[in-house]
Amino acid sequence: MTQRSPKPSPSAAGASGVPASWTLRAAVPSDASWMAELRAVAMRPDLERLGRYDDDRVRRRFLDAYRPEHTTVIEVEHVDVGLFAVRPEAGERWFEHLYIRPDHQGRGLGGRVLEQVLREDDPRPMRLNVLQGSAARRLYERHGFVVEREDAVDVWMVRT
Repeated sequence: MTQRSPKPSPSAAGASGVPASWTLRAAVPSDASWMAELRAVAMRPDLERLGRYDDDRVRRRFLDAYRPEHTTVIEVEHVDVGLFAVRPEAGERWFEHLYIRPDHQGRGLGGRVLEQVLREDDPRPMRLNVLQGSAARRLYERHGFVVEREDAVDVWMVRT
């Protein structure tokens, strides 16, 4: 696996509360367990609201699909606070697993990370799915994603 060196954030400290210094680093296989735990914490409220939370399944689904080569860790002051993945597929990319620790949520960090990902020079459409009723949907809509289809549990979105 090619290890990416941390990228300095394009952000500066501001009144919005976005950390002044955040970096991205390539994930490694040993990151899997804390990432699965963060996923469980981050998704629990929405999954419980939808009547779909299962303590083991929420972690197992992440671990079964985890690919370090597609996953990036978000660090603030050299502490892992979140992650995301960009999975390439034929003619498109899938944005997955944007999870940020609860003590770092609500400060604009997720939006800044998403902005950086979207600035990458890649003309392929980006797709994602989000749970029905999730606050994350508003984040994605603010960044140009539109609903493609939905069912009782999931909303599939695309940005071209």
